[in-house]
Amino acid sequence: MKLDYDRLLELVSEMGFRLMFSGAEIYRVEESVSRLLKAYGAERGEVFAIPNCIIVSLTSPMGKPMTQIRRMPGHGTDIYLLERYNDLCRRMCRETPPFEEAIAQMEEIAATHKVYSLLAQMLAHFLGCGMFSLFYGGSVWDGLCGGICGVVIGLCLTFTSRLGANLFFKTIAAGAASALVALMLTTLGLGQNADSIIIGALMALVPGIAFTNAMRDIMAGDMVAGISKAAEALLIGAAIAMGTALPLGVTRMLTGG
Repeated sequence: MKLDYDRLLELVSEMGFRLMFSGAEIYRVEESVSRLLKAYGAERGEVFAIPNCIIVSLTSPMGKPMTQIRRMPGHGTDIYLLERYNDLCRRMCRETPPFEEAIAQMEEIAATHKVYSLLAQMLAHFLGCGMFSLFYGGSVWDGLCGGICGVVIGLCLTFTSRLGANLFFKTIAAGAASALVALMLTTLGLGQNADSIIIGALMALVPGIAFTNAMRDIMAGDMVAGISKAAEALLIGAAIAMGTALPLGVTRMLTGG
């Protein structure tokens, strides 16, 4: 059967897009798409990806060049989707199912994707940030306050996301709200160590995955993607510092401390 290069280009571009949108590393996306092209019989294929764009190009046996560019919107990391799409990509390389079947399997993964409720997400913020406050030397009451500040961060991120704010301003707002609540709780006497409370809560904003992926991309030779992600992680760190410093500075000015 004659290979439909237009459909193949659409298929591999969609898989690369979904892998990257799930949080896959750049080298994983490029390698997966390259393997798919070879598995389906397209020897002359290239893929180039950076954090906000993926470009797939191939040449048909008749010498016709074809290229598809997909712009990557803002996204996070979803381990469930990443594992499912990565597993599907490997099966497609082994079995090379028809294009319609492969697309249907990708749609099935998206349709069965489980999204945790807002209550479950806030509970995770409470437990995670509370435990970090204890880890950084806080008392049991500090852990409780850290959990409350973690919930404030979660709610602030959810609200600002619905407003369409970018990650930089979402981080500033969440950091400022968390620090303000931490100061209020210590002023009321519920918390004892504001530093432990604030630091523990801010761990929910630290871009650990982004920085780790940046280092992995750099070590894999993807310098453009790695430096871009490292810069993003540093900007998020600056946003955390700016958001936290705002209520601390205002409080110090008002109290004269």
